[in-house]
Amino acid sequence: MHFHQNGYVSVDPRIEEAAGYGIERSEELPDEVDVLIVGSGPAGMIAAAQLSQYPHVNTRMIEKRDSRLVIGQADGIQARSVETFQAFGFAEEIMREGYHITEMAFWNPDPEHPEHIIRTGRPKDDEHGISEFPHLIVNQARVLDYFAQFAVQSPGKITPDYGIEFVDLTVDADGTAASAKDHPVSVSVRYTAGERAGEERTIRAGYVVGCDGARSKVRSSIGRTMSGDQANHAWGVMDVLANSDFPDIRMKCAISSKHGNILHIPREGGHLFRMYVDLGEVPADDARKVRQTSIDDIIARANAIIAPYSIDVKKVAWHSVYEVGHRLTDAFDDTDETAPDSQCPRVFITGDACHTHSAKAGQGMNVSMQDGFNIAWKLGQVITGRSSTELLRTYSAERQVAAKNLIDFDKEWSTLMATPQEELPDKTYLEDFYVKTAEFPAGFMTEYTESMITTPTTHQELAVGFPIGKRFKSARVKRSCDANFIHLGHEARADGRWRVYVFADRAAPVVDSFAGGSAGESKVADLAAWLESDPASPLVAFRREGEDPDALVELSAIYQQEHKEFAFPDVPKVFRPHVGAYDLEYVEKIYATLPDEDIFEAREISRDGAVVVVRPDQYVSGIFPLDAHAEIGDFFAGVFEPVK
Repeated sequence: MHFHQNGYVSVDPRIEEAAGYGIERSEELPDEVDVLIVGSGPAGMIAAAQLSQYPHVNTRMIEKRDSRLVIGQADGIQARSVETFQAFGFAEEIMREGYHITEMAFWNPDPEHPEHIIRTGRPKDDEHGISEFPHLIVNQARVLDYFAQFAVQSPGKITPDYGIEFVDLTVDADGTAASAKDHPVSVSVRYTAGERAGEERTIRAGYVVGCDGARSKVRSSIGRTMSGDQANHAWGVMDVLANSDFPDIRMKCAISSKHGNILHIPREGGHLFRMYVDLGEVPADDARKVRQTSIDDIIARANAIIAPYSIDVKKVAWHSVYEVGHRLTDAFDDTDETAPDSQCPRVFITGDACHTHSAKAGQGMNVSMQDGFNIAWKLGQVITGRSSTELLRTYSAERQVAAKNLIDFDKEWSTLMATPQEELPDKTYLEDFYVKTAEFPAGFMTEYTESMITTPTTHQELAVGFPIGKRFKSARVKRSCDANFIHLGHEARADGRWRVYVFADRAAPVVDSFAGGSAGESKVADLAAWLESDPASPLVAFRREGEDPDALVELSAIYQQEHKEFAFPDVPKVFRPHVGAYDLEYVEKIYATLPDEDIFEAREISRDGAVVVVRPDQYVSGIFPLDAHAEIGDFFAGVFEPVK
């Protein structure tokens, strides 16, 4: 962690000093806010956590419950989410707490005794080494707790306003044309708890982010509707404490028998497990009667499916019945997407408010969090004047496509889960599908297309392992100043900053080659001189008075040499900025290559070097040659607003 730059710190360094609206934060919901988040689920909590790093944005979050979530319906944490938790500083804690999925067992009818099931496969969960992060099972409530902790420890000191529900909203006729700091959205809210229960009031907001679930009132208020497949298959789900002779009771399993199907998921803590129990097709005239299926019926069905084994349930922590439906809204904001010249959005929807699907792929919470992460940093950047409101158009354009791809995948996976083995093309079809498609549910197939924050793939060949539009895939390096092994991507915090990774060419850093910014043997020298002083450099053009050099864009330099072959004083000064109240030199963003784990080879980076630009939510925005100064300057000029 980076601290002490403003003086000696002897307390928990994760607790940052209050700033902006975080200073003397009002307990009462104010009459006017910059951002109103509706709902404290996964999308809402990550949005609040990210916006807490923008303390000069007045952000509030309302939740109709009167307190924190106790029992969450989602529990699967994909590797991309754990990677995200790393940026928010709690990956290690949640990994210690969670259940780690390392294999998945497949059970099918025994050919010799069809009424019984036998194990037919046991592939690794991550057969191809997709990520260094694990696939976890953690109660949704605990995930929300960790984000809440981050939000209250950040400068904005954001906490949920419990016991307040959203009623309706309207946007002033000319509101979308107002400046980012204006408040053209009129929001009606109602108190649901305490002395003011039932009381309604109106507040003004600059922007509203609807994170209020599948029956979203925010979605209805902007006239968006969900369309897609109607539910036609029901599942009972239960979290239980039970004894069992089933040998894989502590293993994730896909179970198919003559009596139906089960997706079995062990939970954290050593005893709890979840079962999604197939309740069969739902007749068109069912009128939701299947929702009345009792827990006793669900348990009985589970015991029939796993014969000759059984479960003896001692305690039901939670259960429900739901019908699989795949539905999507045509856009995730309040603009007219058919009119390119329409005004920029003021209201956004996330998570289940704009896409619903089954729980079988374990994607609901994971994709919702990426929705919230995506919109939050963009709102922070726009409201603080860093970017134009045009940036906000990219939210719906990016996330609607990601949700559509998820629904297409989930349709296939949930259908296969409910299909008897004898009706599949071959006996291992479900297992093979699970292995070959692992990268998608792990969260690593999202790929954003060209926009104001994503360049064309013109220079992709310079860093093939960092696909433009996909998340920055980390690899190990060695920190030059102290010889510590570092996972490069793990150093990026969710603090709203952009990252520029400069992968050097073959020449070793030699201090004399940087004198006067001359070209010397390395193009890094000229790039460094340009970054440090050229008016078109993002470090110069967009740096505000009094800011540290890395306040907006953090630079990292990665050399092809081992750490013993050079020292940090040999590296250009721009990569060791002077920061904080005491103008202290920061030298921990200079890295060397590991001889037996070369990042240049692992990520197919040209030995002629490359510049990799990564946006605040960890997705690669662009790749440039080391000498493409004008291109780099032009890209950032399209992202940031000039300093006024």
